[in-house]
Amino acid sequence: MSLRTRITLTFIALTSGLLLTFSLVIYFSAKSTRERDFFELLRKEAITKANLFFVAKIPADILQNIYKNNRQTLNEVEVAIYDTAFALLYHDAYEIDFVKETRDMIDRIYETGNLAFYQNDWQVIGTTYTHEGKRYAITAAALDQYGYNKLTDLRNTLFLAIGLYAFIVFAVGRFFTQRIVAPLRAINANAKRVSASNLSLRVKTENTNDELGELARTFNQMLDRLEQAFAMQKEFVSNVAHELRTPLTAMIMELELLLSKPQSPEAYHDALQKVLLDAQRLKKLIQNLIDLARASSDIHEVKLERVRLDEVLMEVCSSLLKAHSDWRIEFSFNSEQEDESALTIVGNAYLLPLAFKNVIENACKFSAEHLARVSLTVERNRLVVEVADNGIGIDEEEIDKIFTPFYRGKNKSLAEGTGIGLALTKRIVELHKGTIAVRSQKGVGTSVTLSFQSRSASEAPL
Repeated sequence: MSLRTRITLTFIALTSGLLLTFSLVIYFSAKSTRERDFFELLRKEAITKANLFFVAKIPADILQNIYKNNRQTLNEVEVAIYDTAFALLYHDAYEIDFVKETRDMIDRIYETGNLAFYQNDWQVIGTTYTHEGKRYAITAAALDQYGYNKLTDLRNTLFLAIGLYAFIVFAVGRFFTQRIVAPLRAINANAKRVSASNLSLRVKTENTNDELGELARTFNQMLDRLEQAFAMQKEFVSNVAHELRTPLTAMIMELELLLSKPQSPEAYHDALQKVLLDAQRLKKLIQNLIDLARASSDIHEVKLERVRLDEVLMEVCSSLLKAHSDWRIEFSFNSEQEDESALTIVGNAYLLPLAFKNVIENACKFSAEHLARVSLTVERNRLVVEVADNGIGIDEEEIDKIFTPFYRGKNKSLAEGTGIGLALTKRIVELHKGTIAVRSQKGVGTSVTLSFQSRSASEAPL
């Protein structure tokens, strides 16, 4: 069932149900009013006929003739009068005697003063009447055919109105829902035309201030993100292919040269040394890609544990100094905290060292003296790591780009790299709900600040 039909039928059901409820209230209210008014009419008719019989002294046969004549055209009330001894003093039609009063019924009329009940469809009342100090019991009965006919007409009118209302609402609802869902059909049509090769299409809507306009904007924003993701993926694949092809091409050329003709042992050694360096570069690139994929995982898929940030930094600095004897790293620690938890964060013991290693490695590589200054500070339940160098600096327009995978700035000729390190660092920091900021000045140096929430500030579940 289409949305258009569901909206129409739902609206019809709700409004018709409400209208039916009001109709039932009106019908039963009219029914109750008819019953109450007719009982009152019977009581007044009984008193009137008793006055005619006792006060006006109209003979019984004349009253009976009036009843018989009126009964041919009207729903005349049948009245009977009894005394306290259950003696019948007057009856409109002895031969009919529809009520068939009993001694028990008359006694109850004397006891209660008033009695009202139904006998089949006829309404019957019993009341007392006093004349010249004597009490009499009077019954009056009649069929309110006119009232029943009016109720039937009212019922039929209400049901006809409900049916006609439902039909009108359905017709009008179909028209308006057609206009309501028209933008949805347009969105659906546009969405069907969108493909991986045609992500530039966008949904258009006439009214941008309603919910449909908001839906269109959300859909367009999703397409923007998809288009950007596809472009980044395409660029990423292209960069990976380029980075892999360069060392592979160099290795193939070296090996083809070796195979082209006999070489001296020294030539073989030099060529194999170059091939080894290219293979190590490939290994590093592949490992960086693996680490980048791991850092891009959801936080719930990464193993978390308590990690001492000062110990991680010292281990990273130590491993870099062992690998590069000409590098220098100055590590400073500024904290008055004696609580170990103030230096602890909840993180991944494999990814965190990678983040710090990439930043410190860049600081040493691009510094003229291969010097990096690393400081750890505790500031208001946050651990702040700052890595600074006195290198050539980064252009301001490049600062936002250095975290893009495979992006290498204008200084790439000064040092080797894959262009993945800082992108990996940013992913790791964000994975740990931290922040990273870069400040740089040409000719002065660069400072990278990484901030994390300490475990004492927020006990994260492990």
